Amino acid sequence: MAVAVAGVLVAAGAITYAVAEDGGSSEVPAADSADAGFARDMAVHHQQAVEMSYIVRDRTDDEEVRRLAYDVAQTQANQRGMLLGWLDLWGLPKVSADPAMTWMGMGDMASGKDGALMPGMATNSELKKLNSLSGKQAEVFYLQLMTDHHKGGIHMAEGCVDKCTVGVEKQLAQGMVEGQQSEIGLMAGMLKERGAKPRS
Repeated sequence: MAVAVAGVLVAAGAITYAVAEDGGSSEVPAADSADAGFARDMAVHHQQAVEMSYIVRDRTDDEEVRRLAYDVAQTQANQRGMLLGWLDLWGLPKVSADPAMTWMGMGDMASGKDGALMPGMATNSELKKLNSLSGKQAEVFYLQLMTDHHKGGIHMAEGCVDKCTVGVEKQLAQGMVEGQQSEIGLMAGMLKERGAKPRS
């Protein structure tokens, strides 16, 4: 376990360093660039996925769901660290006065209603509900929320693949697309096993 964690940290450090050397360019993305906007917004988006995953691990004893939640939490926490690390490396702020999704031309669409700042994000009310459920009900609601969350995350990551200019960041975004699409398929099967289906 310790070796695996160390390996992840070394890989994360290598990727972070690689950004500085990306394509041999010394140019730093602008604060209002897609690269910076994606890094800021996806860090926030990922943080909620980590939060939901830890909630459900406390609300069920089901090993399959707990294993998925652990994987989601670890993967997205590591990716979030990379995104924030790049902002530090570029000397850019981790927050912006502009609305979320502005870098995708969607700043006017992110209402932030009830805490849902970006596509796929759960509302504060939904997080409160997840905290109140247990067993199969918690499992189903988590899988539904995380499916929506991944769909929103994929949309954002595809935006970075299209608009970002830092090669290593584009590669990470493409990896997010592929990984989360795979997990959506897995969660659809888990919901079916529990007599449920995705919300949308």
